Amino acid sequence: MDDESINQSDKDNKHCEKKIKILKGISRYIPNQHGAWAMLILPFLFGLAASPREFIHIPLFVCWFFIYLFSFPVLQWIKTGNRERYCKPAVVYGAILLPFLVSLVWIKPVLIWYGVLLLFFFMANMYFAKMKNERALLNDIAAIIVFCSFIYPVVHIGEGGDWRTSTELFLLLVSYFTGTALYVKTIIRERKNKRYYYASVIYHLIIVLFAAWIKLFLAAPFLILLLRAIWLPKFELKAKQVGMAEIGFSLMLYVAVLFLYF
Repeated sequence: MDDESINQSDKDNKHCEKKIKILKGISRYIPNQHGAWAMLILPFLFGLAASPREFIHIPLFVCWFFIYLFSFPVLQWIKTGNRERYCKPAVVYGAILLPFLVSLVWIKPVLIWYGVLLLFFFMANMYFAKMKNERALLNDIAAIIVFCSFIYPVVHIGEGGDWRTSTELFLLLVSYFTGTALYVKTIIRERKNKRYYYASVIYHLIIVLFAAWIKLFLAAPFLILLLRAIWLPKFELKAKQVGMAEIGFSLMLYVAVLFLYF
């Protein structure tokens, strides 16, 4: 290999190293839990559907969005103990979040109590992060309850929302995302664990009956989710493929709820 080729190879290697360094720097700002994005958005959309839309819903969602982004580096910091990597993202997101938080509490002081609820559940997430066991099903369920509970402040701020409908939608969302957590484990982390597979299928069967009890035709989307839980784990799907499919399933549930409720 001549000198020119060696120099070009060195340049290419340095370029690749620089690119990897940049991507690593960006990754500390972006949550790597793809399923959480649906949990972040669906409760807000359901809350909007169940209540009159107000301008204040915009800063409310922005605040919710940055609470999630802020929680990511904080939990990673606790898990890894890597202050140098995660301190800056936590400070950046915290600085963006604070004025929205203060403004919303100033306008709607009752939201403080919702903040207390978030803090309580976040302590559970912190514990599992500290134990380096954040993929535990119990931790998933705690996070699911928190995400889905966001429907309540959305409806409250809308003033005039139907609280019975909101509670039904909250329960449907918790049921759906808990089933998703079980199903995803049967595809990725617990792929060879038959107990997880059967638990997932039985759980999905139960929530089909639960959905039918709430509204008969709601059984249809949950029946599709049951078939998903039975069929898809038989294929060797990648995490990205599972995540893309879940966007479609989330959209299906949203459309079904809009059609049957509103």
